[in-house]
Amino acid sequence: MTDEPIISITKLEFTYTHGTRPALAGVSLQIGRGEYVGIVGLNGAGKTTLGLCLNGIIPHMLMGQGSGAVRIDGRDPWTTPVREMARTVGMVFDNPEFQMSQVTAGEEVALGLENVGLPYEEMVPRVAEALELVGLAGFDERSPMALSGGQQQRLAIASTLAMRPSILFMDEPTSNLDPIGKEEVFEIARRLNREAGMTIIVAEHEVEVLAEYADRIIVLDEGRIALQGTPSEVFGEVETMARLGLRVPQVAEFAHAVRGQSAAARRGPLPVTLAEAVAWVGDGQ
Repeated sequence: MTDEPIISITKLEFTYTHGTRPALAGVSLQIGRGEYVGIVGLNGAGKTTLGLCLNGIIPHMLMGQGSGAVRIDGRDPWTTPVREMARTVGMVFDNPEFQMSQVTAGEEVALGLENVGLPYEEMVPRVAEALELVGLAGFDERSPMALSGGQQQRLAIASTLAMRPSILFMDEPTSNLDPIGKEEVFEIARRLNREAGMTIIVAEHEVEVLAEYADRIIVLDEGRIALQGTPSEVFGEVETMARLGLRVPQVAEFAHAVRGQSAAARRGPLPVTLAEAVAWVGDGQ
């Protein structure tokens, strides 16, 4: 990660046309190039709306009243066509099956490239590269509907990767997956971030995974940023998170419950990953 922000948002507000309150209310934040950011919040907190503002789906396709400034790698998604922003911001949503529209997996990955007019001779290697990146090499002729949920979500990720974006926003990508499928998706995101330097933003309820992989956690509450910081800083605020209706990793809950019963429990931040908890318990012996 570098200190240069790839995403800069200033006082962003947005209310859907038929909304009764702002979906986003004065959000300001910067995200560095190559950062892995987790976004947590209750349903309706503004997580999805924030993502849709990054690639221009808001306001180009979803209408409403908005104000503030958004800059994505120097571009304004509110004035740049969505098809152009797709080259910078890749979006993956919670139900991959709803995103599938083509007969074969290869055609599914190629669809976005066709929409931006990429020549066929350039399209073929990009499709193969994207499928290989997500572990679906050789699946070109398979029907998307014949894939497992985890494979479908990996195919959805491949479709965005074929556009070679510098940012990947995943909106609750594992909410409909079994544990194996969840692990597949999070492992791909980790690899893209650590090995390819891609900026990853994940809106997710799986706080244990976010504690393990994310550089920073942003907590949204009713369209506002309620907390942000490292996983230790945010998930260590056990009581604050509980007041917001959100849970923290189980190891943090346990450490908070026994704080004060040992010397280690009274020192330093609460553990938020299993490895930190093992070390924390060991220090107290």
